Amino acid sequence: MIDFRTGQILGLLARTTPFLLLRLVVYIGITLAYILAVGVGGGLGALFGKIGGSGAGGGAFGGLLGFGIVSGLLWWAREYLLYLVKAGHIAVLVELMDGKPVPGGKGQIDYASGIVKQHFTTSSMLFGLNQLIRGILKAFNRLTLSIASMLPIPGLDAVVKLIDAIINTGLSHLDQVILAQILRARDGNPWAVARDCTVLYAQNAKGALKNAVFLTFLVWGLTLLILFLVAAPIATAVGLFHVHAGFVTFLLAVIAALSLKAALIDPFATVALIQVYDKITQGQTPNPQWSAKLESMSAKFRELTQKAREFGAPATPADAALPPPVAPDRG
Repeated sequence: MIDFRTGQILGLLARTTPFLLLRLVVYIGITLAYILAVGVGGGLGALFGKIGGSGAGGGAFGGLLGFGIVSGLLWWAREYLLYLVKAGHIAVLVELMDGKPVPGGKGQIDYASGIVKQHFTTSSMLFGLNQLIRGILKAFNRLTLSIASMLPIPGLDAVVKLIDAIINTGLSHLDQVILAQILRARDGNPWAVARDCTVLYAQNAKGALKNAVFLTFLVWGLTLLILFLVAAPIATAVGLFHVHAGFVTFLLAVIAALSLKAALIDPFATVALIQVYDKITQGQTPNPQWSAKLESMSAKFRELTQKAREFGAPATPADAALPPPVAPDRG
């Protein structure tokens, strides 16, 4: 039995249309940047390659060079995408889940930016905290939720590793679930809230896992469908630059599918796991024994705890553990 409500999630996402459109613009823009860079790079490479007697080789090299340049730029900009797009969308969704009024239109984006800035004065602060959380969750999931350790079946190592990879993908949204709790809290110490919420997740990991596996198949099934739908248009667009590289075309189709996944499908999974987290942790407080386990297995958790102490008075466990009431289903 799943612990999230699909109708309510769709209703919440519909009320955050400005952010869905923003995500579409950003991620479609990323896809177009890849197509343009690969197309122009491949065209120029083919042109110069013909001079040297190898137009196909030059085109492939130019296309890969364009791909690498765009990838490098996105790597540099990733923390700003988190700060301006993902965190803002989560902030608005949490407000709506808690039954609070949220403006529409462009005002919704400005409103969300204000909430994020109240908690994180700079994008680097949010990015640093997010990386700590991801590191802690990765270490915990690897050591305690490995299917390989639960099912030591000889000869099935490859299958078991594939299942582990699927589970880890499903749990990849959990850093944003903890970010949602930070934005929801009024404590003023995001490091302390993140610490307590990470402990609460560890206490209830099996319940989160059950829902995450279901969401994984849903998310990647829809992503695969998108990949089939965008493959032909991508091939046509690349062909306009007289570049006919099958692998590059496939790679761009994958990027387009992942971009649409990030824009439209990932928000559904994130809200679903926020609902799951609220339900399975309701009324609980962080268990000191679990906190000690996390400290023993993760240097990043020890760093998070230290930053919480340095920031100021930590959040009280009850404040971090008790989620506010959920708004009625509007979907």
